Amino acid sequence: MADNENEQSILELKKMIEESDNIVFFGGAGVSTESGIPDFRSETGIYNTVKEYNVPPETILSHTFFMSDTETFYDFYYKTIVNTQAKPNKAHLALAKLEKLGKLKAVVTQNIDGLHQAAGSEAVYELHGSIARNHCMKCGKFFDLKYMLDQKAAGNIVPHCDKCGGLVKPDVVLYEEGLDDITIRKSVDAIMDADVLIIGGTSLNVYPAAGFITYYRGEKLVLVNKSTTNYDRRANLLIHDSIGKVLDACAADL
Repeated sequence: MADNENEQSILELKKMIEESDNIVFFGGAGVSTESGIPDFRSETGIYNTVKEYNVPPETILSHTFFMSDTETFYDFYYKTIVNTQAKPNKAHLALAKLEKLGKLKAVVTQNIDGLHQAAGSEAVYELHGSIARNHCMKCGKFFDLKYMLDQKAAGNIVPHCDKCGGLVKPDVVLYEEGLDDITIRKSVDAIMDADVLIIGGTSLNVYPAAGFITYYRGEKLVLVNKSTTNYDRRANLLIHDSIGKVLDACAADL
């Protein structure tokens, strides 16, 4: 019965997509897990499986810890956060296709892996930053991920600026840090103006990002997630299934 219900719901979502040219996608860790990137909070996620450090992962991923024990931070960061083998999955590719067709106006993501851009999406608002961007905390010089990995390969696990020698920090939002104001504004504006808002692969438990969906003013709120969330009752269309499977099916014949 559930499979039949999902099939009908996917057809309904496909019809929404066919009829709209103002869609926004809001995604979480479940989008990236289908590319083999572990999430944080599930039973198989980083918080529950990484035990080799004497402090919890949440503590390591804080601004205070980054400044006080930078070497341990980077050891953890390279082992658990940076994944250079991951490739865009069906969800990323479907969203990129919808953007190229002029239907999808923006992707608002909680992920930091850059897979949406790798798939071809351009209008991507990264609420929690990106591993692809790094900057010197002293002079502000920008460095890409290759520079960081080259530094690590050369034995410099803590990267420093080749211009001034300052400490280089990933442009990812750590605990104790605020979200970027410009990214917030663009994300909220996109969500407020959307005709269709598709939320996928997120438990909607991480704030302030999860609160962004309250800005949606339309009547086509679609929630696609394998598990239930506290927002299920607010959805106009609810699909408990793989986000990659659902979006691929919706974009296949467009």
